[in-house]
Amino acid sequence: MKWPAVTVNLSKYRKIGQEAGVYTRAVMLLMTGCLLFFIALGLLGYVQSRMTDTTPSASMKGLAASVSSRFFMDMMGMEMPHLQADRKSFTFSQSNVSSFLFAMMTDINPNDPKTLISREMPVLSQDRSVPLKSNPNYDSPADYDPKQQLDTTGKPGDITELSQQPAPSDPQPDPQAQPQPQPSAQPPKTAGKNVAFIYQSHNQESYLPELPGVKDPDLAYDAKTNITNVGLRLAMMLEKEGIGAVHSNKNYPASEKDFKYHLSYKYSLKTLQEASAGHPDLKYYFDIHRDSQRRDRTTVKINGQDYAQVFFIIGGKNPNWKQNYELAEQVHHALEQKFPGISKGIHAKSVDGNGVYNQNFSPNSLLIEVGGVDNSFEECYRTADALAVAIAEVINNVEKVNAPADNKETKTQS
Repeated sequence: MKWPAVTVNLSKYRKIGQEAGVYTRAVMLLMTGCLLFFIALGLLGYVQSRMTDTTPSASMKGLAASVSSRFFMDMMGMEMPHLQADRKSFTFSQSNVSSFLFAMMTDINPNDPKTLISREMPVLSQDRSVPLKSNPNYDSPADYDPKQQLDTTGKPGDITELSQQPAPSDPQPDPQAQPQPQPSAQPPKTAGKNVAFIYQSHNQESYLPELPGVKDPDLAYDAKTNITNVGLRLAMMLEKEGIGAVHSNKNYPASEKDFKYHLSYKYSLKTLQEASAGHPDLKYYFDIHRDSQRRDRTTVKINGQDYAQVFFIIGGKNPNWKQNYELAEQVHHALEQKFPGISKGIHAKSVDGNGVYNQNFSPNSLLIEVGGVDNSFEECYRTADALAVAIAEVINNVEKVNAPADNKETKTQS
């Protein structure tokens, strides 16, 4: 009996096995490469944060802080239908992805036409920011130079001491008026020392509701009705909280010969030097500004009342920016604990513009933006009052921490 011969063509299966092996090795190599890449990236980031003083814009921290909770909800919604949101606001919609990629490659925001020509026209230039600590769904601050020539008339202003002054009862204090001493005022908790200095580098930044007839946000500047009022309110409320304060109502366009807007921080640096020389106890310096965004992005309702929101700005070009950031973080947390939602977070600016903001003058120096072009003085004053409470809490905590060491040294010397 003859056995039938059976032949099996293994070449076909061998080829399939070889192709599968190639794909498997390729996938494994890609996975291993990605894993090693992210491990190396994490290690480099850790070394950078520990051993260098690079600017915040070079850190992955800014990217992580800029991702909102909506991003993660939309990612889960891709697998869980009941979590899907409106397709128009969907993070990964064709429109949003296209806008993101276009902005990333060209640095031009399709939703903001000014960015198209801002680099070629200085009057429209804006100082881009990197979020270091940001609340979800809040945009970066938008700051544009004024279109028109600022008013160079009026009083040049001066540095005003506010020791033992009560908070103003008038909701709109005159920034040029010298407060009159009140014998009934309570002495500052800072033992009679003026430790806080409030000033405004862009002192003519104003608010549209306070400028009758002005509708263009790019024209929200005024020589008398401006951010200086908010700075004065903050200084006087700090006094009420027991923090000795000094306020500058310097009007730089009127006081500086051949005034140039882009040199504002050079002018205000002289103010800082004068204030420090005249008041050697000063430790904290707060530069008050106004954001250029519209009302829906600069206003929050707390307990039925509208408050102007604040941004804390860190100068990324300052080599010691981390020290300023620590102070901003303390004030931010103190503010958010008492008035949730009023702070839009901490941003660093270093790509364009000044990038230092005189914060190299002191590790306790901050730039704070209060409200936007559509906020009113009433809303900004509420915020200034809240800000004074938060700043006073931080300063008092610092004084308590330093007090034991100071007392110990005093006893040792005696």
